[in-house]
Amino acid sequence: MDDRQYLERYGPWALIAGASEGTGASFARALAEKGFKLVLVSRREAPLDALAAELKAAYGTECVTASIDLSRDDATERMLGTAHGREIGLLILNAGADPNGAMFLDGAIGSWNALALRNVMTTMHALHAFAAPMQARGRGGLILVGSGACYGGLPGIGVYAASKAFGLVLCESLWAELQPHGVDVLSYVLGRTDTPAHRELLNARGMAIPSDLANADAVARLGLERLAHGPVCNWGEADDEAKVSATSAAQRRDRIRQIAAAAAAYARG
Repeated sequence: MDDRQYLERYGPWALIAGASEGTGASFARALAEKGFKLVLVSRREAPLDALAAELKAAYGTECVTASIDLSRDDATERMLGTAHGREIGLLILNAGADPNGAMFLDGAIGSWNALALRNVMTTMHALHAFAAPMQARGRGGLILVGSGACYGGLPGIGVYAASKAFGLVLCESLWAELQPHGVDVLSYVLGRTDTPAHRELLNARGMAIPSDLANADAVARLGLERLAHGPVCNWGEADDEAKVSATSAAQRRDRIRQIAAAAAAYARG
């Protein structure tokens, strides 16, 4: 679809959580170019304000910014308060990196609590809060940016991987539930992407920067393109390829359709 159609389907406002840098900022630039108004959310205020000024200068974009810690219990309430009075047609939950880098028992439980709150509870609350008015309007889109870690447990990032698996399964379920109401849902499963956070992590561990990191702008463009097809897009794989996971995005889509149809038939019986 062209930019006008995209704006009609998912506009006029998009809220991006985790917008200060990396893929979040790339999503913001791509949507500003399409004519969206933006609510930009991140924990750090200064980068958000700089991004908002950049987008206003380049595209005349109307931006609202809010410094919100997504690992707090009131994160969704604060996002709703920031968006109050604005029709959010597209929600992008882009935050959720693992800053711990530790084995489960080597990390303080408070650190794992914060990660789970951000990636599980805030994700669930935000999807519920922002999807409801979209369903009522009969249009809208939800993108949850995830990680290939969602496809299996990994030592050193167990809580992170589990939280990303939660997001994947929830998005697949919501895709089946909301598709009849005109709301598109995408779990966007990323690989290694060239972002400041990723570079900082590699530097902290004394690791070289790989040459094959995905470009953040390209990642954002593909995510927006694949939203209408949902429920899963694996970066670096065609729709019918299975490299990161045992099943391709197309196979997962077909499986969910089959399960949804069986469940509907059972309910009618």
